[in-house]
Amino acid sequence: MKKGQIIEGMIERVDFPNKGIVITEDGKQVIVKNGVQGQKVSASINKIRKGKCEGRLLEVLEKSPLELDEPGCVHFSECGGCTYQTLPYEEQLKMKAEQVKKLIDDVIAPISEGYEFLGIKASPMQKAYRNKMEFSFGDAYKDGPLALGMHKRGSFYDIVPVPECQIVDEDFRTVLMTTLEFFEGRKSAFYHKLRHEGYLRHLLVRKAVKTGEILVDLITSTQLEHMGVTGENDEENGAVGTVCGDLQAKETALLEAWKDALLAKEYVGKMTGILHTKNDSLADVVANDGTDVLYGQDYFFEELLGLRFKITPFSFFQTNSLGAEVLYETARSFIGDALSGEDVAENGKVVFDLYSGTGTIAQMLSPVAKKVIGVEIIEEAVEAAKINAELNDLHNCEFIAGDVLKVIDDIEEKPEYIVLDPPRDGIHPKALEKIIRYGVPQMVYISCKPTSLARDLEVLQARGYRVEKVCCVDMFPNTVHTETICKLTLAK
Repeated sequence: MKKGQIIEGMIERVDFPNKGIVITEDGKQVIVKNGVQGQKVSASINKIRKGKCEGRLLEVLEKSPLELDEPGCVHFSECGGCTYQTLPYEEQLKMKAEQVKKLIDDVIAPISEGYEFLGIKASPMQKAYRNKMEFSFGDAYKDGPLALGMHKRGSFYDIVPVPECQIVDEDFRTVLMTTLEFFEGRKSAFYHKLRHEGYLRHLLVRKAVKTGEILVDLITSTQLEHMGVTGENDEENGAVGTVCGDLQAKETALLEAWKDALLAKEYVGKMTGILHTKNDSLADVVANDGTDVLYGQDYFFEELLGLRFKITPFSFFQTNSLGAEVLYETARSFIGDALSGEDVAENGKVVFDLYSGTGTIAQMLSPVAKKVIGVEIIEEAVEAAKINAELNDLHNCEFIAGDVLKVIDDIEEKPEYIVLDPPRDGIHPKALEKIIRYGVPQMVYISCKPTSLARDLEVLQARGYRVEKVCCVDMFPNTVHTETICKLTLAK
């Protein structure tokens, strides 16, 4: 095979995260992403490395017998947000469970006698389950009109407007379309990723499932000359439309008008805060170079498993609140009797919650532990964890800001139990070695990327830990992602 060659074949299986294994008519194997088992597809070979071929999906020639007649979202054909909208939810769960089990089996089989695989737990909601969305400004095609939505499938530049997105509720869609219509009318320019020029960058929307509180943050550059506000439509735009030499005053008036446009709408939930964040980073990320509160406050509250959490715009918090309850209840069941005791103060254990985020797991374990020490590299998350622990009247939690690799050397206490919930790339090899040296009898590893989990399990097993049980929790219906919880026991 050679680059640019067009092939046709059947997708025999899909490996995590979305690698379709296509067998061509002449028996060659090609990896093609974004397909479904059973589809006949055409693809263009775009990568050949170490004997492996990868292709870019061109067309689905025949649908899979597993697929629905129509996708669950009208934006599916273009939007890159969801991959499995054409699959019934039961098939999505089955596929994800099989993918994770294969990864774990490949690691464990050579040296272990086996483990208990508990399958996958469904998300309580398959639609409108997200409590956070980051929408991007751009254009739907080169030099096209302003667009606000998700990245087009396979494109770094094109944006797909998603007024009927199914993984969020109607309040998200109201904020999205109100914001787009507002800035369309002002001819505001989006931030061009290649030229690093423009004003509008992202729209961040967060909404608590339990409290219904909504937080909206508009992220822009500081290039005020690209706001697009002119002297046109003075009567309609009021102060925003007036010719003004002071760009800062113009921006203030523009943002006030945007805020008023949002507040004029009706919501199922309650608008708690409207913010403006400046971001001049060259990277296409939601970064914070300073945030102003235009209305209300810069935080909202969510509730999980009887605990209350204060969440700021950039705090890490599981994006599926109801799914998070399933995840943490499962993790708590894995920990089980290890932390139980009639007298926690006397017999309780010191627990390390590494990569602790806003301290959700630490606070969940607090009542059954002597002390919980959380370590998290993002300082804002650590401050939020401290506030949340106080909010929930928990006094045996300590949260430390810093890199796990460096911080654990300075902690005087030694853990008797460790919970790991690292970022997608898993645990730094040197940090993992330090964690292993504690020699705790049991650990729970929560992973949002099974391939990273499998890599780390290989090291843990080589150093004496045995995988006892594994359970998946689907936090991201209609997408390729899943969470995995693994209980490890140190072999005696």
